[in-house]
Amino acid sequence: MIKLNLGCGGRLLKGYINVDMDSLEELKKRYPAQEFDDNIILKNYDLFNLPYENETVDLIRADGLIEHLSFLEESKFFYEIVRVLKKNGKLILSTIDFEKTILQWLSAKDNWNDFFKNDPESIKKEHWFGTYTYEQDNRWGYLTASLFGSQNGEGQFHKNCYSKDKFISICKKLKLEVLSINELRWKGNRDHILELNAKKL
Repeated sequence: MIKLNLGCGGRLLKGYINVDMDSLEELKKRYPAQEFDDNIILKNYDLFNLPYENETVDLIRADGLIEHLSFLEESKFFYEIVRVLKKNGKLILSTIDFEKTILQWLSAKDNWNDFFKNDPESIKKEHWFGTYTYEQDNRWGYLTASLFGSQNGEGQFHKNCYSKDKFISICKKLKLEVLSINELRWKGNRDHILELNAKKL
């Protein structure tokens, strides 16, 4: 059974082939507080040209990945997913619920404090535009980073956005059956997340 975890970042899963642009050593540097199992499988595959024959993959996960793809990369990614998935193969995607996050941003206080900083000390202190917290009371703290990405390193910018209706339309176009679209909160109280569960018809 072939299971892929695409754009895994620090969320490497046992039993999956984890795929990321960084090596295990680079991920350890990016997530210093996290423990990594050295027996985990990690590959640096091209997301748009996966090394699998047509209809050979059973399950694909991509958590917090697709918002980092450009408009042109988006179609390449989805068509590649459909190519490698077996009939009845499962797709699980999670990404920022852009609609809910925008509403949250609009209802927050407009009290900008300072320019963004990404020096190691600021990152360590969780600095977001003058705030040192993940609270979401004002627009110019963590909420803005939720929309545009943390921007603390290469590949962390957000280039795209998704809603429930967009997921439904993509699945219809690609002949994927929507099994569920769940609303979640990342780490319990942070980003509004949409999780798509679908299968290839």
